[in-house]
Amino acid sequence: MKRNLILGFLVILIAVASCSFTNKSFENDDKDKLLLDLITYILERGHYEPKEINDDFSVSVFEDFIDVIDPTKRYFLEEDILEFEKYKFQIDDQIRNTDISFFNIVYARFMKRMENAKSVYAEVLSDPFDYSIEESINIDYKDQTFAATRNELKERWRKQLKYATIGTYDSKFKEQEQKKKDDSDYESIAVSQMESEARESTKKTLDEYFDFVDDLKREDWFVYYINTIVDEFDPHTYYFAPEDKDKFDISMSGKFEGIGARLQKKPEGAKIVEIISGGPVWRNQQLEVGDEILKVGQEGELPVNIVGMRLDDAIKLIKGPKGTVVDLTVRKVDGSIEEISITRDVVELEESYAKSATVIKENQKYGIINLPKFYVDFNDYAERNAATDVAKEVELLKQEGAEGLVIDLRDNGGGSLKTVVEMAGLFIKDGPVVQVRSSGKEKDVYEDKDERIQWDGPLVILVNELSASASEILAAAMQDYKRAVVIGSKQTFGKGTVQNVIPLENIVRSNEHGDLGAIKLTTQKFYRINGGSTQLEGVKSDVVVPDRYSYIDLGERDQRNPLSWDKISPADYEPWDGYIDYESTIANSTKRMAANPQIALIEENAKWLKEQQDENVVSLNFEIYKKEEKKDKAKSTYFKSISDYDSHLTFESLKYEEELFTKDPVLREKRDRWHNNLAKDVYVEEAINVLQDLKINNIKNGKLASVKD
Repeated sequence: MKRNLILGFLVILIAVASCSFTNKSFENDDKDKLLLDLITYILERGHYEPKEINDDFSVSVFEDFIDVIDPTKRYFLEEDILEFEKYKFQIDDQIRNTDISFFNIVYARFMKRMENAKSVYAEVLSDPFDYSIEESINIDYKDQTFAATRNELKERWRKQLKYATIGTYDSKFKEQEQKKKDDSDYESIAVSQMESEARESTKKTLDEYFDFVDDLKREDWFVYYINTIVDEFDPHTYYFAPEDKDKFDISMSGKFEGIGARLQKKPEGAKIVEIISGGPVWRNQQLEVGDEILKVGQEGELPVNIVGMRLDDAIKLIKGPKGTVVDLTVRKVDGSIEEISITRDVVELEESYAKSATVIKENQKYGIINLPKFYVDFNDYAERNAATDVAKEVELLKQEGAEGLVIDLRDNGGGSLKTVVEMAGLFIKDGPVVQVRSSGKEKDVYEDKDERIQWDGPLVILVNELSASASEILAAAMQDYKRAVVIGSKQTFGKGTVQNVIPLENIVRSNEHGDLGAIKLTTQKFYRINGGSTQLEGVKSDVVVPDRYSYIDLGERDQRNPLSWDKISPADYEPWDGYIDYESTIANSTKRMAANPQIALIEENAKWLKEQQDENVVSLNFEIYKKEEKKDKAKSTYFKSISDYDSHLTFESLKYEEELFTKDPVLREKRDRWHNNLAKDVYVEEAINVLQDLKINNIKNGKLASVKD
């Protein structure tokens, strides 16, 4: 590789840190002000395209922060906003002076309004909803004004809660109809009782929500404010509070140290909602989904009662280093109370990792690899990462006799830049993979220098609108080399920027506040080897096929404050010479897709979903609601035939995985579900068709190269 991929990060980190030591003193004893000072300093000096913090910036922060904490405009009153407006053009000055007056007044008022809201929604839900009157609600709150009075605010709550309840009310009727069918002696309950039960269900949901909000601390809300400021620079720069940084690391590495269970807060404690396959709880076999953890004790210490505790704080007690023991007092599903000891261990989130299957069509075998993200362990790259895992899966598929390969990057939001460069090297002899440029500097070209090719057979890349960042790098490189046929959406997400995570403790020499978290900072842009940026434009598929996202706004171009598109000079590279008739293969695939009735149905569904998304005015009259619901259900039933599609392809797990199934039935169930979904997937079917075309007509050299070490 031409240069160490960490170099850009280190240069910025050292530059910012050295400036902080020589030119800037971060000695504020107020943690909020210290964070504001640190983060804005880093943004102005380290961001790829820093923004001027001026009056326009101030107005944006003002409007966005209000929108973040009260998006449905059911807490603040008009008088609150008028009072806040005196700060509208002052926030830029406050940022420069590490003044948080604007946050303080908004936070204090918001806490007061949240408390008021509890009595408002209780009042609203104490009276029956009249579903016979003709009225509607506009659920596009963006251009609506704030309520001028408490009565006006209460009316807003009434409509919103009536809207939230009408679906439950409808389900009560359906439940009753079903009970009548099942039991001829069933006695119907009164309509008024069904209406009352529906309201009670909504109240319970709100009570749980406000219970969650009550658990939030002032510092949690200040993080929202900090990230409102940070978000003005670009949509991918983000401040992580210490706990959020831990979650980010887990999402990137796919593993953590703990007991291996997902928890949900309940008034009685922390309820186990999922047991992670292969983890300590799964191996221990004493806990089950539905059990509630009441107390947590460290080995040899008195247990701590976690009933009423914030879930994040309870999880901190339950998690811990590998090899340590945690004693859990648990109310079992049957109501009995038990104390169960669990030895913590490394828990791997299997769904985060690459997985593969063989595909059988007409006695020919192909391979498919699904990659959810480009994962990496920041602390130990060699431990486990996406590139080495994909390399292993490729080798196993070769051993199984695969004659073509599909890499499925749909919904893959990206990840480690280093892993994508190494992964691209599995499919090309050598050469550039991506170009990266830091602000005001010459470009760096990241190359594969290993001349060995692990897979030189037919290759297809599947993408959609949610394929982003590192996914776009791989798809773009394979497209520019004409190494793979890219099948998918009109364009991918369009994220062409690089972020580095900078722990704030590296900037400050010492502080009394402990861990300050980290900032994920946009420091570079990446470019295709042909010179074009993927920023905003994404990667345009060779074979464009519609999917359910085709008409919905969800790409980079639809984000707030995205960086612009541009291009630089191309890198020096030679297209792949293994395919004889690459363009003809693409043309044939495009023709097949255009004539495929399943694709036509999917596009029709996509247009309908867009219509549904754009429908902002909803009737609160039950008869009209039922008519609309009946019409929508008919349409939904019509589109359900999409999932009835049968490609007549056969999918099988690899031999090593089948051996695991005897010990892990959960893994077998997950794989069976995946294979069933693949068999209904017209995009996978077409990917196999393309592999077949490439194999039959277009491969010069059928011999596969040796595996890289």
